[in-house]
Order: sequence, then C-alpha cells, then structure tokens
Amino acid sequence: MFEILQKDKDSRARAGIIHTSCGDVETPSYAIVGTHAEVRSVSPNQLLGAKTQLVIANTYHLWRTLGKKLDSFEGLHKRMKLPHTVIMTDSGGFQVFSLGFGREHGVGKVLGGEKKKASENLTRITEEGVFFTDQDGEHFLGPKLSMEIQKKLGGDIMFAFDECTSPEHDYAYQKEALQRTHRWAEICISKHRELTDKKKQALYGIVQGGIFEDLRKESAQYIGALPFDGFGIGGSFGEKKMGEVLDWVIPNLPEEKPKHLLGIGKVEDIFLGVEKGIDTFDCVIPTREARHGSAWTAQGRIDLKKGRYKDDTQVIEHGCGCEACASGISKKQLREMFKSKDNEAGTLVSIHNIFFFNTLMEQIRISIKENKFGEFKNTSLKKLTQF
Repeated sequence: MFEILQKDKDSRARAGIIHTSCGDVETPSYAIVGTHAEVRSVSPNQLLGAKTQLVIANTYHLWRTLGKKLDSFEGLHKRMKLPHTVIMTDSGGFQVFSLGFGREHGVGKVLGGEKKKASENLTRITEEGVFFTDQDGEHFLGPKLSMEIQKKLGGDIMFAFDECTSPEHDYAYQKEALQRTHRWAEICISKHRELTDKKKQALYGIVQGGIFEDLRKESAQYIGALPFDGFGIGGSFGEKKMGEVLDWVIPNLPEEKPKHLLGIGKVEDIFLGVEKGIDTFDCVIPTREARHGSAWTAQGRIDLKKGRYKDDTQVIEHGCGCEACASGISKKQLREMFKSKDNEAGTLVSIHNIFFFNTLMEQIRISIKENKFGEFKNTSLKKLTQF
C-alpha cells in the first residue's frame, strides 16, 4: 500500500504515496483530527479547500457516544461527507493514557515543564483489555472489541489496540506494558483477518517502550516482524527525547512500510519526524489552538486575542491562500470576534491553521523530491519565533 517516490540523500526523509481503496495520500502528510466524526468548526468543503488529504477519528469517543447506534452506523465517510478522503481510526489506546495514568500523573505525552494537578485514574488495566469508568459506570475495551468497533466505523486505516504509557512510568512497568501491547497486537491481527477485507481496511501496529532504548528496539523488532500494513510510534517521550526514540525505532521497522507518529504535530516536531523517517502525523493543534485564538504562521504561533493585535489591519499571514486570509479579514477583526465570543472566529482560524499545516507538508514533499529537504528545514526553523 506504500510507494516510496524519493529519498533524501542526507537523512531518512522520504516522499511517497499511501494507496488505499478510498484514495491516495501523498506523504509526508498531516492527519487532521475529527474526534467525533467531525472536524470541529469546519465544514467538509472547508476542510477539503484547506488541502486536507487525511483525517483521523477517535474510536473510544465514538464507541461511547454512538452506543447501540454503532451497529447501524453509516460509516465515517458518509457521516463526515468525505467520500474520497482517507480516514484513519485510532484504537482507543491513547485513552488508556489520557483517562488513566496521564490524569493520575498529571502529564501529557511529552514530559517536561510544569505538571498539571493530578486527578483520579479512570482506567483499570487487565491482561484482556482495559476497563474505563465514566458517568455511566465501567466499560470494557480490549483488542478484539477495538477491531470490531473500527470495522463498523469503516475507516481506511485502523490501529492495533495498545497500552499508551505515561512518561513517568519506570522501566519495569514499561516492560510489562510493552509485552501486553505485543500480545494485544497479535490478537488484533487475528481479529482483523476475521472481520475485514484487508484491501479495504489496512491495519497498523504500534511500537511502545517509553524512553528506554532497549524496550523501543525490542518493540520495533517484534511489531515490525508482524504482518502489519504500517506502523505507529506511540507512547510517551521524555523532554527533548523524541529524536532519540525515533533513531532507535525507525531502523528496526521495515523500510517499505509507512510510519505514523501518533499525537505529535508542532512544526519543529514535524521536521524532526520527517528527518527521522516519519511519513504521517496527527495532532489536535491546528483546530484546538485555533478555537482558543492561536494561529500558526511561518514565523511561529500567534495569539490573536492579545492586545498587540487590536489595531493590526493585516491578514493572519501575507501571501497565505487559505479562505480566511483570502477574504481579507484582519487580525484586528478576528481579535474583536474572539472577544465577543463569535464562533466564526474559531472557524476562520481553524481553516487557516489546517491550510498552514497541509501547505507545510506539501512544501516538505517538494523539498524532498528536489533534494533540498535539509535546506528547507533549516530555513523554516530559523524563521520560527513564539509570540
């Protein structure tokens, strides 16, 4: 399903195409997050107008929201009105972390900076799967059920159910969780064969192991030897450790299959990931930050709600071809809309951010094909400042 078109001469970066029954994705590419089978604040036409090739939906949240309606669900392509856009579905494994030890430890995927206040762990992990607690009680999700749910959701690329660990877990726990993820991976492969037409729904395995070199290499070798169509690099990263983790993992995975970096998507991280051999990314940054007033530009992220933009009559980014910038709406106007709680502001900035990240990926693809990736990376990162 993956065709490599060009390799960078000085790094592991490569340009390629992921072929699916729904359509093709040119890589490197960014998966825009549509958690509940919609990209918040943005219409399907606006999403496509912002150059979107790839979307990822959330298995856990759709499972809990749809309930019994999942049995008659029309499929993500119809629900999202994106018949020719490639759609990924995660496995629910990230919620093992985000509703579990992430809450208990008060940390995100990348350890560093001040910790959030710890709160109650809403998961209970067993060898068979995970029990989640919500307002309706306790609910079980394991590898078999995750495959069944993803089959009904009807995405083009599924992920194996895994345990996404906390960056604060010690070596002993990371090893235990790693072995559990490996057992679940084999169950997912077996269930996937039973349920799906492989030509219609691909399955990616997920590499875990935290920040420990031997565990990451062990996981990459184990998962890489299984008949997955591609691979996700999941779990947690220590501060400034992501590059090292990718150096341990990527050489131990089959080169001819696509690699996805789960839940990571800042500009600096994209360049690092591509350089190390990552083909696709997903992150909530483009839309979540947009709804809170933050827009991404070639110079970095700007907070449109700040007073410095109260008299700024310029568009978000000069030369940008997105719908928002093309309309001529100014940073001053957007600031006023955010201050008055006009939801249209979040929509306009979401469109801009999606367009920005998709355009960045397009430029990266071109730079690789022209053997200028290193030059483009250095030039782009030098421009970045944080406002």
